[in-house]
Amino acid sequence: MKIILKEDVKALGNIGETVKVKDGYARNYLIPKGFAVKADPKNIREFEHHKRMISLKLNKIKIQAEELKNKLESIEINIKQKLGKSGKLFGAVTAIMIEKELQNYDLNIDRKKILLKEPIKTLGNFNLEIKLHPEVHANLKINVVEEEQVAGN
Repeated sequence: MKIILKEDVKALGNIGETVKVKDGYARNYLIPKGFAVKADPKNIREFEHHKRMISLKLNKIKIQAEELKNKLESIEINIKQKLGKSGKLFGAVTAIMIEKELQNYDLNIDRKKILLKEPIKTLGNFNLEIKLHPEVHANLKINVVEEEQVAGN
């Protein structure tokens, strides 16, 4: 019997593949458990339609990520930090702080997407990578400045 897999099945195939299996295996295990459907013309058409719809949604998500990338790369954020007597920062700039600063620009980026290898502990300019989509990464410019400098301007 030919079936279309609805889920990955070890040693048989991946989602969406049409495979040939013994009738009993399909009728007694794969179909009742929801792992597969019979590969008749109706189910094949329905599955192809679902594939097209998913493809359109994924394409739309990628386009939105590209637009967000353009916005992120066009801005430069300033993060104000207090300095100690030795010239070192009190604390460090973390992904949480960057996430909150981006919200001031009406950009809601999850801090888990901000690829910060370690917290920033010095003043200066930094470029960070933000993973918006598996295929779309943005570079964000950050300026860490002393709190009094910004307040004086």
